[in-house]
Amino acid sequence: MRRFPTAALTFALSGSAALAMSNDAVMVTDQDVSSGVVTAEKITAEANGWLVVHRTDTQMKPGPVIGYAPLKAGDNMDVSAILQTEVKSGEMLMLMVHGEAGGMKTGVFEYTLGAKEDGPVRVDDKLVMTVISAK
Repeated sequence: MRRFPTAALTFALSGSAALAMSNDAVMVTDQDVSSGVVTAEKITAEANGWLVVHRTDTQMKPGPVIGYAPLKAGDNMDVSAILQTEVKSGEMLMLMVHGEAGGMKTGVFEYTLGAKEDGPVRVDDKLVMTVISAK
């Protein structure tokens, strides 16, 4: 299982313990998404929010949102997001934790690329996310 938490997270990239208050993390592996769904094995979030699926590439910048799913505060297991566009084998997806803040409605995903509503969660100014390759 691939783990890519931020530096301030309980688990460092190597999997060793790190001194931190937050344990926000996205744990997901490369997977077949031909069914139109991507699933994270585990997501830990400090507050209610969203798993957001962005297109990305080797530049590792978040691109358009192509799927999302709600998250509850704490551990979320087997979180699946329905993809709103086709993803081909070899394409890269960024699975990122977004908050539920700043929007007009609770429980409605309101983020658009670059907006503040329901925006990305950062820990020590680093996004809580991981990148996978579609199979």
